[in-house]
Amino acid sequence: MTQGSVHEEGTRPEAGRPTRGSDIRGGPDGGGRDTAGRREPPGGGGRRPAPRRGGRRHRALRWSATTLAVLILGTAGAGYLYYEHLNGNLQKGERSSGDSKAHRTEPNAAGQTPLNILLIGSDSRASDANVALGGGRNHRDSPPLGDVQMLIHLAADRKSAAVVSIPRDTRVDIPACKDPGTGEKFPAANAIINESLARGGPGCTLATWENLTGVYVDHWMTIDFAGVVSMADAVGGVEVCVNQNVWDRPLPGVPGGSGLKLTAGSHKVQGEEALQWLRTRHAWGSDPLRARAQHMYMNSMIRTLKQQNAFTDTGRLMGLAESATRSLKVSEEIGTVKKLYDLGMQLKTVPTDRITMTTIPTVQDQQDANHLLPAAGADAMWAMLRDDVAFDDKGGTSGKGSTSGETGQGDKDGKDGEGRGQGAGEGSSDEPAADAEMDVVVQNATRSATLGPVTGRAGAVAGTLVEKGFTGTTTDASAARAEERTTVRYPSDDLAGDARRVAEALGIPASSVRRSTDVSGITLVVGADWRSGTSYPEQRTPGAGDLPEDSDALNGSETDKCMEVYEPYRW
Repeated sequence: MTQGSVHEEGTRPEAGRPTRGSDIRGGPDGGGRDTAGRREPPGGGGRRPAPRRGGRRHRALRWSATTLAVLILGTAGAGYLYYEHLNGNLQKGERSSGDSKAHRTEPNAAGQTPLNILLIGSDSRASDANVALGGGRNHRDSPPLGDVQMLIHLAADRKSAAVVSIPRDTRVDIPACKDPGTGEKFPAANAIINESLARGGPGCTLATWENLTGVYVDHWMTIDFAGVVSMADAVGGVEVCVNQNVWDRPLPGVPGGSGLKLTAGSHKVQGEEALQWLRTRHAWGSDPLRARAQHMYMNSMIRTLKQQNAFTDTGRLMGLAESATRSLKVSEEIGTVKKLYDLGMQLKTVPTDRITMTTIPTVQDQQDANHLLPAAGADAMWAMLRDDVAFDDKGGTSGKGSTSGETGQGDKDGKDGEGRGQGAGEGSSDEPAADAEMDVVVQNATRSATLGPVTGRAGAVAGTLVEKGFTGTTTDASAARAEERTTVRYPSDDLAGDARRVAEALGIPASSVRRSTDVSGITLVVGADWRSGTSYPEQRTPGAGDLPEDSDALNGSETDKCMEVYEPYRW
């Protein structure tokens, strides 16, 4: 979302709030009537009325059973129709529409894997409701921008969760994408991250996040202005707080403003006022501070839903389900009410004091003072997400990150769950592989969000491999790109052993050896984590709670947090 007046603005606005769908299946309550115990009418005259009376009884029983069956089927049918109605509300789209190399995190020892969901707030003006709420009528036909982007990370053991925001004006590498609706192709670009939504839809934004972070993103959800208002109304209001009176309005030389006007203290906001809170930027002072206000809202909303028993109260579920399915667009693999409900129940298991909301550290972009770049601390956060390390210190040892080449989920002896060899620094050998003449291609992917590529890096690493006996090693100068982590890729199982030998020769951890359909032979991609030296550097594994100081972390149980108002917007 960007800054602007609710009804008229000079810049593009924002929206975004996490919501949960629910699976509502209607049905009877199981109640029925007992037809036994009827009084027999008196007989006489030597007649034998019992068979006739028994026949009437049996017919009555059959009639009652038939009526009950019709009622049961009718009620269940109504529930099924309502379920299908909710499914019909949902809009769905392709999970990934961009060029991405991220891989799923390997399961932990218990066979559990983390879950990553990308939440995108769209500034779309594609409806009358969005135009009325967002202003900028002249932008109605413009492609939407993803002005709010948050990655929700649910730990593999489902005991903690992390939310990471990237400010909308952060410049990143956007991969080549294809719009799944129109078929339009977009070349790779280096631009601010909110443009990714307009270059191939939510699937392109997802691919952008995967390439930036190295984290596999399972699903995406998008919500627009009208959806935020609808969901805020369905929740019934969320409590927020400001330290001073706030009025986010146009000022001389500073157009726009969300229109938010509150007195100092706590307030319950819903509907359009909730949207104003989420879109406010100038009154807080910066885009990263706007992310903090959004995190406060999300934490408060989660606490509110739990207090309302919204996940177990059928009446609340029905209202939320109706609003959520009309407000959200989701990636197709979670495109049913049941799957959204199951997703919500997984999120429900996380205690509020184990939810951590953060924003990546950023620095000013030297190419454009209005833009940002990820700072060094962002890499540490990405590593914690990749390795499923808790953002808080309540579930493990805090601040005791280790130094190791094995940053994946392998065993401490350097072997992964499939016994794929040893980690960095273990088992490295100057001995050539059994088939030393195997073809190995080395690519230079050392460029990062903040640093340019290291010239000649592929050649230097290829030379090291040749010295170690891998005489079939060559370089691919045409494939220079940016990747956070060094990987060894192979296309088929018969080359897995050779790929591991290449990794072992250079001290690359086994967790970085991956099968990939994007390569035709063994390919070593030298990432931004290996910018110098002839052997892979030891990597520091962050410990639980080992976040950078400038990540602006908020805990989900904190109820005493208030936004500080930038002085020009006080009244």
